[in-house]
Amino acid sequence: MIVGYIRASTADQNPARQEEAFKNHGVERVFEEKISGKDMNRPKLRELLDLTL
Repeated sequence: MIVGYIRASTADQNPARQEEAFKNHGVERVFEEKISGKDMNRPKLRELLDLTL
């Protein structure tokens, strides 16, 4: 399974281009969150890592 992770820093940022790129490359499952890069508590990233490790 091909998985991807999208993080946007602010609610104003639009992840649509990243989503489209993932779709075009056959990514089957996308983990996405809007959270600051300074914040190390990233639940969706943890979920992705738990899935793949």
